[in-house]
Amino acid sequence: MTPERLERINAMLNHRQPDLSVCMEGVHKTHNLAAVVRTCDAIGVSDVHAVWKNEEMQVLGGSAAGSQNWVNVNNYSKTEDAIVALKQQGMQVLVTNLSDTAVDFREIDYTKPTAIILGQEKFGTSEKALELADQDIVIPMVGMVQSLNVSVACSVVLYEAQRQRDLAGMYNTPTISEAVRQKILFEGGHPIFAEACQRKGLPYPQVNTEGQIEAPESWWQQMQMTPEAWQKIDD
Repeated sequence: MTPERLERINAMLNHRQPDLSVCMEGVHKTHNLAAVVRTCDAIGVSDVHAVWKNEEMQVLGGSAAGSQNWVNVNNYSKTEDAIVALKQQGMQVLVTNLSDTAVDFREIDYTKPTAIILGQEKFGTSEKALELADQDIVIPMVGMVQSLNVSVACSVVLYEAQRQRDLAGMYNTPTISEAVRQKILFEGGHPIFAEACQRKGLPYPQVNTEGQIEAPESWWQQMQMTPEAWQKIDD
């Protein structure tokens, strides 16, 4: 890994917001999936959640999310399971929905741990999501249409969250765990070895402050390569 790439990955990780997330409930159009994950990466969201209606869509969604190398996607088959997991992390769960109980999305305090549920393109969010969410939110509309494209709505809400968190200084201090940092540094800085570890069932080694792999001789033997040979390739 070059010093430049190491610096860029660390800068990205330093701004990650592990207590801010998005849950896509049945979103299935590939361009929307990709746009949501891309926006999450840009905002500093490290994990997104997706509820799939069937296994086929889950595979499709995974291939559609181009920024997925940097954003972890957690998959569920039931909305209830996703919301329970989010609440167990101490997050307030918001759902985009046009209703009498919905509040302007800008009235929410996004400096709190927050997850935003985005509904399916045609039918919106499910009754189960509305039942279990802490608050439904709405983006004010003054035109003829009643809602924005799901990926656009995601961007609008997340950038309000980013604005509030930036003003509160929440992007100034890294909060991502060292375990997650190490995982992303290895996968993003040494993708060939990461793929080999996954294929061979080997644990990831440590990446030092210079971006180099630190591993025992036994690890290198299982890789069928010496540290010296790897260094020549990496250079």
